[in-house]
Amino acid sequence: MKLHLLLAVLGGFALLLLLLAAFSRRTARRIEAFLPPAGGFVEVEGVRLHVRDEGSSPAILLIHGLGGQMAHFNYGAVRTLSSRYRVLAVDRPGSGCSTRPDGMAADLSTQARAIAALIDQLGLERPTVVGHSLGGATALTLALEHPRQVGALALLAPLSHAPQAVPAVFRSMTIETAWLRRLFAATLAVPPGIVTSKGILREVFGPESAPPDFATRGGGLLGLRPGAFLAGSADVQALAGHMPRIEGRYGELRMPVHVLFGRGDRLLDWRANGQALVGKLPDGRLQLVEGGHMLPVTQPELTTGFIEGVVAARPVLAG
Repeated sequence: MKLHLLLAVLGGFALLLLLLAAFSRRTARRIEAFLPPAGGFVEVEGVRLHVRDEGSSPAILLIHGLGGQMAHFNYGAVRTLSSRYRVLAVDRPGSGCSTRPDGMAADLSTQARAIAALIDQLGLERPTVVGHSLGGATALTLALEHPRQVGALALLAPLSHAPQAVPAVFRSMTIETAWLRRLFAATLAVPPGIVTSKGILREVFGPESAPPDFATRGGGLLGLRPGAFLAGSADVQALAGHMPRIEGRYGELRMPVHVLFGRGDRLLDWRANGQALVGKLPDGRLQLVEGGHMLPVTQPELTTGFIEGVVAARPVLAG
């Protein structure tokens, strides 16, 4: 009798997982149909990068943060900047509509190498690279490891130093066992993500509020896919081995580095990631504003003005 009961419980659990997996796959397909790619695709380093390319030179390259994609810059940055510059927004490998082939490392050096190849392939001449959050760490890695591809850095609430703890909203991404992480992504990541999405947005955007159309205009729905969870998890888990390697090299940067941070940022502390970074740079500047972590979305005019200021202040680089 006990064996029959155990088998019934296991069977019920297996059925529940199958139903959750089916729901997650169906949700992902519906999201992708509703929010199709906004740009074109470029093949580099074995990666199919999703790129939105507008305007004319000089070039500005926009790199989004953890769990995001290029639509985070849809609230004015691309539209305003592309009237004066060539603006390229890119989905990092594995994020948004860009691919990350099986076996490809998730570390930021690998991602930076793909972005450097993109810069070469598209004939950009030392663009001003804008990095938001984890995109800031990507931009810093790009500048350190491919310095001839970068003219200046404009960093928005960047991750610049290894975090002492992963923010609570990203804690599920720290599952270390690969098979368990894949199982969680396929079954349990999406339904709770939908249920708790409002609370997550409050933490990510706080003390500011997420705009009511963030799910669509800002691409928020794209984060509710099993693949997005796996890509974000891989990004998070690669940081521990990567960040300490680049933190000690910031003094090598010879291009201008400007940093914009919100004093109320709930995800990254401006002292540990803004002030600490600028203190190691030969040519770094920190601008503090009232606001939270999602400045490209909540304060697009201020963010755009900051980026334009970095471009205008760039020296003419030879070679």
